[in-house]
Amino acid sequence: MLLVLAVGIGLSLVFQERYHHRILQLTMAWATMGLAWNIISGYAGQLSLGHQVFFGLGAYTTTLLMVYWRITPWLGLFASMAVGVLAAVLIGLPTFRLAGIYFALATLAYPLTLQIVMDYLGYQEVTLPFIREQPLIYWQFSQPQAYSYMFLGLLMLTLLLSYGIERTRIGYYLRAIKENEQAAAAMGVNVSRYKMFAYILSSLPASALGGLFVHAILYVATPPDTFGVFVIIETLTVAIVGGVATMWGPLIGSAIMIPLGEVLDSRWGDTYPGIQRIAFGVALVLVILLAREGLYWKLRDWFRRPSDTDEPAASPTLAPEARPSADSAPLRPVSQTGDAIMSVQGISKAFVGLQALSDVTFEVYPGEILGVIGPNGAGKTTLFNVLNGFLPADAGSVTFQGQRLTSLSPDAICKRGVGRTFQVVQPFARLPVLENVMIGAFAHLADVKTARQRADEALARVGFDTTTASRQATGLTTLDLRMMELARCLATQPQLILMDEPLAGLSGDGVDVMMQLVRRLRQQDVTVVIIEHTMQALVQLTDRLVVLDHGEKVAEGAPEAVTRQPQVIEAYLGKRWLSQREGE
Repeated sequence: MLLVLAVGIGLSLVFQERYHHRILQLTMAWATMGLAWNIISGYAGQLSLGHQVFFGLGAYTTTLLMVYWRITPWLGLFASMAVGVLAAVLIGLPTFRLAGIYFALATLAYPLTLQIVMDYLGYQEVTLPFIREQPLIYWQFSQPQAYSYMFLGLLMLTLLLSYGIERTRIGYYLRAIKENEQAAAAMGVNVSRYKMFAYILSSLPASALGGLFVHAILYVATPPDTFGVFVIIETLTVAIVGGVATMWGPLIGSAIMIPLGEVLDSRWGDTYPGIQRIAFGVALVLVILLAREGLYWKLRDWFRRPSDTDEPAASPTLAPEARPSADSAPLRPVSQTGDAIMSVQGISKAFVGLQALSDVTFEVYPGEILGVIGPNGAGKTTLFNVLNGFLPADAGSVTFQGQRLTSLSPDAICKRGVGRTFQVVQPFARLPVLENVMIGAFAHLADVKTARQRADEALARVGFDTTTASRQATGLTTLDLRMMELARCLATQPQLILMDEPLAGLSGDGVDVMMQLVRRLRQQDVTVVIIEHTMQALVQLTDRLVVLDHGEKVAEGAPEAVTRQPQVIEAYLGKRWLSQREGE
């Protein structure tokens, strides 16, 4: 950042022509706008096509305050940011109920609506009053260098904001939300709150930029130029060309695209109207084809590319204590005379035309491994989704250590000590293994260094060696992904873990490894509730079984006894097989 500051000051001193200062100011302005957009769309992955709404509101707020009440833009700038924050809240509350392209299109509606409103109110062009005798108070300088310094100051503040986001818990949370909202919620992230927080943070630089920009040109242009689509197109261009989800991407994109566009427009704009926008379109196509993630990420990968003489990366290995052993300790009996750690009473859940769960009741005792079995469609995963808050129950209650969980969100349930793994592994694919696990550690920790230490401990508990922590999650095997997901769950410090088919997709050796890890969880005073289709494995692994069929509990008890009950055999093999067996 010091280099950016030095270059900005140096160019401001070297340039003498107003035209050159104009290009420099526009470059810094669009870098700031790109950084603001990058907070919500780059880090958090929520594509906003209406971020110009904050730019326009900031411009009109400072202008109208000065036109009608002669309020200095120093105060007007704070008023602009306050209006931007209010707009972010009012826009975010209804719009974050949407996702994907629907969210993007909804955000585009707001600036277009304000454009119509400003036209209707007669604010097509609003000129600022000339007050040259007090330039510092009213930002009306005779030298262009002064405006360049102000744009540089705002750019540096926005860079500091982005730097703080990238290196604190909020940055990790936003990247997790971008990769997988459901997994983030299960790891203790309040997804709605952090998306709103990111949206508010992203509104601040954009609103401030609008307030500063209007004083640099001394008037508010027409509403289409302030709230129009080209504002967001230019913002998207500098961010995408440079690279999203990094503070350096919008800087690189703006440093390339803005001077290029201005030079093309000044030299050939009269002959070829719209040549600047054509250049932006061509640049976007080339970046998508040649550097899909943006120039920053392409250059970073190129410089980090291993040489031909480098040794190939070794596959992760398990620590000796995590490897399966033939003489693993037998399961110790679990007392069911004390208080249950989790109590499930009368849980029912229906979807349209389907009763997924019907009056399911059972209890989980501290230190036990409880298996939940049943044929496909029996309601097992639906039960887990109710237990950890992804689905609301239609009837019944769930209590954990005496606290009611039924009405809580997944992140709140996680922070109370209930962890979750998924039937289909849900990693944060573009994050390294260590950062995946750190997301779980942040459930109870705010400091990055401490969270990293806890993540290292969790990885060691499942048997990962230190060389695996830096690998990308996308490069892991199915077994490694299962182990990483378990480590991420352990980093939240759960007292009870809901494991949804952890043996699915594993080889015989992989099944042995996971079974050994589950046994070790109980030795570490972690209670486990596990869904699995591999009956033989569950009989060896669990203390008790709960059997579901068509959403109802049909059996409960010791594995050996449950697997001999006729209703369980019928649920798995059918009435015909059962009648043949009884006739023998």
